[in-house]
Amino acid sequence: MDKFRMMFQFLQSNQESFMNGICGIMALASAQMYSAFEFSCPCMPEYNYTYGIGLLIIPPIWFFLLGFVLNNNVSVLAEEWKRPTGKRRKDPTILRYMFCSITQRSLIAPAVWVSVTLMDGKSFLCAFSVNLDIDKFGNYSFVKDMSETEKIKLLARIPCKDLFEHQEIRVAASRYIKCISQACGWMFLLMMTFTAFLIRAIRPCFTQAAFLKTKYWSHYIDIERKMFDETCKEHAKSFAKVCIHQYFENISGEMHNFHRHRSSKDESDDEDEDKKKSDEEKLLGIRAQDDMNKVLWNWHTCKPALALRKDQIDGENNGRLNGEANGAANGFVKGHTHNVEKKEWAVYYSKV
Repeated sequence: MDKFRMMFQFLQSNQESFMNGICGIMALASAQMYSAFEFSCPCMPEYNYTYGIGLLIIPPIWFFLLGFVLNNNVSVLAEEWKRPTGKRRKDPTILRYMFCSITQRSLIAPAVWVSVTLMDGKSFLCAFSVNLDIDKFGNYSFVKDMSETEKIKLLARIPCKDLFEHQEIRVAASRYIKCISQACGWMFLLMMTFTAFLIRAIRPCFTQAAFLKTKYWSHYIDIERKMFDETCKEHAKSFAKVCIHQYFENISGEMHNFHRHRSSKDESDDEDEDKKKSDEEKLLGIRAQDDMNKVLWNWHTCKPALALRKDQIDGENNGRLNGEANGAANGFVKGHTHNVEKKEWAVYYSKV
């Protein structure tokens, strides 16, 4: 159980690897579903084309939509697109990059399904068997006396082994259509591979700076949302702990006062106090439901601008300047101290 938990935490921390794994699983699932799928051509002129083309198009559309459903970045994209502008402007290039990234991953499983279907050739045979010229596939003397409607009905039964009597003509026609289907499959794979090459290799060469910028800020939006959710979870957990603790304090006030006036405290009491202080710190000064609702509403309607402040550094600099001014006023000017023990301070600033 611990191994599965560690694996799940690793996948959560590596969103890109997780989504690539999902795409791979969907691609394998599409191929497995096709192999387990029982192909049953209706062998009727009215329905052959609809069934064959529908089998080639409908499942890829379903896999494409499923890829959007399983991708967590869809909600991030929709939230970023619909949010109020506030203090942070929207960048269309970032939204376009996120949408293209989601679309590329969602297209993997449909591409696998189309490739496997074309390589197999059954749907192609079902859809286009009525368009064959039966004169090219052996002895066709038995069709001379048939009307055009009867010929079409006969050709529609070619995909069905049990309904077509002339097996030699059926085998020849099936091989002919499957050959065309496999050629279309290889052309489809070549086109998809070449398109992927253009997207992956050529695009960064022309707009490398813009590509890095959009990639960075798209990752930032995803990480910001995750950290905001984690902070909200921690705050909710601490809020619940403090609320329950205060409730039990109010209910059992006398016993709490009795234990509080004891002369000595054990180590468990010290640990409880430390935990209580840590929970109080995690509340970040927000201790009421209305305040928390206001914070969440402000985060949605007006996200902070992407410009970090240097409050801590400025505060230290101001403190140093105030100390020198106070020292000068009391006579402690540089080099003129009244035998005060000197202390050395080392201040380290992080540039990260």
